[in-house]
Amino acid sequence: MDHTDVKDLASDDRLKIKALYNSFKAEFIGFGRRYGLTDDELKDVYQESFLALRKQALNGKLFQVKSSLKTYLFGIGKHKIYDMAKEKKLHVPYDAMQWQEGEEDIEFSEPPSMLTPQQALLREHFNNLGKKCQEVLTLFYYRGLSIAEIVVHAGYASENVVKAQKSRCMKSLKEKIRNAAIA
Repeated sequence: MDHTDVKDLASDDRLKIKALYNSFKAEFIGFGRRYGLTDDELKDVYQESFLALRKQALNGKLFQVKSSLKTYLFGIGKHKIYDMAKEKKLHVPYDAMQWQEGEEDIEFSEPPSMLTPQQALLREHFNNLGKKCQEVLTLFYYRGLSIAEIVVHAGYASENVVKAQKSRCMKSLKEKIRNAAIA
């Protein structure tokens, strides 16, 4: 990420902040239209995303980010669009939420210091699950996909297979957390 942009974002210079704000707004609204939201809703999402980005700049958390400012901002916005679409009960296919070819993949998780002890424990044990468990639980709980959508997206044989996989994964995760609490 360009350190000059990060410094401008964290500064009190309204002109520099406004220039950064306006530099991606139109493109973001164009990007967001494919998710079924109105331009006014997308403007709200953009503003919330930009404010979240600025807050991270003010807290000094953007200097270690390896993507461009635009990619990071659009990633924040993508998740906010998804949340709004879910809230409005709009159907957004999972594939539509994937990055387009050539876009960078970024992890948007909170730094470990921002997590409660319970969240840190959950993260630690979630990361120790197998890839299939991580995928099913992420698709179901984080992305909000239905069992039927997971069957299609992940290529499972049936809904019963997904239900059984999800159940085994949750049981395993709960057991790992319970054992850690006892130890």
